[in-house]
Amino acid sequence: MQLSITQMILHAGPVGQMVMVLLLFFSIFSWTIIFMKGRLFRNVRLDSEDFLEAFWSSKTLSEASKAADEFTFSPEAAVFKAGFNELKKINSIRNRGDEAAKETLEMQLATMDNLKRALRKAETEQLNRLGHLLPFLATTGSATPFIGLFGTVWGIMVSFHDIGQRGSASLAVVAPGISEALVATAAGLAAAIPAVIFYNFYGNKLSRVHDSMLNFSTDLLNLVERDLLSRV
Repeated sequence: MQLSITQMILHAGPVGQMVMVLLLFFSIFSWTIIFMKGRLFRNVRLDSEDFLEAFWSSKTLSEASKAADEFTFSPEAAVFKAGFNELKKINSIRNRGDEAAKETLEMQLATMDNLKRALRKAETEQLNRLGHLLPFLATTGSATPFIGLFGTVWGIMVSFHDIGQRGSASLAVVAPGISEALVATAAGLAAAIPAVIFYNFYGNKLSRVHDSMLNFSTDLLNLVERDLLSRV
């Protein structure tokens, strides 16, 4: 009698069914992450394009800050807001008292270190936000084939045990148990293959976002430094 995949799973032993449930969990959670990240990176791309256009068309940093509030998915906008807030703190400290007017160029440029640290911290936070849950795809891609293989090996062991109990090694006796056991390997590969593909896919997207943030941070630092030099 020809068995369907569902019937094979239902006829499997408790260990085999437990393996299939575990693989099903990995698969469902992986596809959930895949769809979530797909939507997230799409929003990131759209918001980043709009923010960069608004930033370069802004006449002042304050105007750019107002534009950054509108693009919540853009990592460049988040990096800019962190840098802008740090600049405001630096300026507020600078403007206290009359000694601010005596600042030398070296003292002004030294304040850039605080800005650089603020930008680097914001970049790290954005990378962590965008890369959240991606390691689970890597875990799925590396672990589920072995989980499926364990289910297959266990099912084959049970099949050989049944052969010994029945005292017959005919194909009719062996084939159903072996086929049920091999379903676990197929399920493990079915969970692993898309997880590996999309982990690499989103990993590349994350690298491009990181490069874009680094380029934007460099441009922002150059703008601020030129502004400082113009005041001397």
